[in-house]
Amino acid sequence: MDAMSSSACASWIRRPENKHLVIMGRTKTRSSPPLLEIFSFDPKTASLASDSLTRVLMGDEDGDPMGFAVHPSGDEIVCSTSIGCKLFELDFEDLNIKLVSKDFSPLQSIGPQKCVAFSTDGSKFAVGGEDGHLRIFEWPSLHVLLDEPNAHKSFGDMDISLDSEFLASTSTDGSARIWKINEGVPLTTLTRSSEEKIECCRFSRDGMRPFLFCTVKKGAQVTTGVWDISTWNKIGHKRLLKKPASVLSVSLDGKYLALGSNDGDIAVVEVKKMEISHWSKKLHLGASISSIEFCPTERVVLSTSSRGGTTITRLNVPADWKEWQIYVLLLGLFLVSAMIFYLLYENSDSFWNFPLERTQPAKTREAFFSDAQFADDQNPW
Repeated sequence: MDAMSSSACASWIRRPENKHLVIMGRTKTRSSPPLLEIFSFDPKTASLASDSLTRVLMGDEDGDPMGFAVHPSGDEIVCSTSIGCKLFELDFEDLNIKLVSKDFSPLQSIGPQKCVAFSTDGSKFAVGGEDGHLRIFEWPSLHVLLDEPNAHKSFGDMDISLDSEFLASTSTDGSARIWKINEGVPLTTLTRSSEEKIECCRFSRDGMRPFLFCTVKKGAQVTTGVWDISTWNKIGHKRLLKKPASVLSVSLDGKYLALGSNDGDIAVVEVKKMEISHWSKKLHLGASISSIEFCPTERVVLSTSSRGGTTITRLNVPADWKEWQIYVLLLGLFLVSAMIFYLLYENSDSFWNFPLERTQPAKTREAFFSDAQFADDQNPW
């Protein structure tokens, strides 16, 4: 576990060759203005560098950073602030990294946005405001696909499906809606009882099981429900965190869910079994978890809390097979098969003795190969 100094929000930046970065946002204090910083990540130690690679001071007109949406390419970053949204581009010059502010006038002064998200393929961008206003755009053209001022009373959570077809959103009043992105229309509202509040939502990511996961609170009881996105019917639920959940996340390969609690716990769930594989208690010293994000390639999570702490945690889950390990296994199986074939060939005289008619003389091993070669020459197909 690697605990960093106080920050309001943080997110992974996926880079080529798995050299990932982390961007952090710090709010204004008496001694410093709002600040954005980028750190390098060391997968061997599961920690961030002590010194930032670059930093950007933000002015009072920009507001305090509240959250990030990083484009899947890793080249563009949208920072949600208390004023609106700011767009930055990562600029690499030799060994130096710079955060360059870009014009983002359509969204720069729209007010605080509770949710900001890119689609998995990077072609869609969505923002959900504290005022309940939902906006969905094509990226990078910013062509408006949906503009709904009264989507919710106020946004709770939001996620875009793996195929970029649907957007799920939850409200602070406990309701949840599904939106058809390309058509720019609401599709359905998830059913719930009058005592239930749907709070967090995430789509599955493995590409095989098209599900929507939601945390559902009913009184003091909290469950994780699963909806089939072909029918939008609830197909099951399970008590996992067993306490109020503040955030829900899913790994990029879809194998794990992460739930953060209001008192600083993090539970990581194996989706296939829907069982907890890792639990970190009081990770943020009793503060509510405000964000959890899985590392793109490592079994590591980045989390922030309401008190401004940022922590990197290595998960106690079974290690995944690396690509080179799979190749070594396949090569080993091939060599073992070849060795078995060779031993049978050398030590078993009956290996090549096929059943023959009684009147037909047995052929020698040389004759067998000669006839086979002749047949192949006559009929190359």
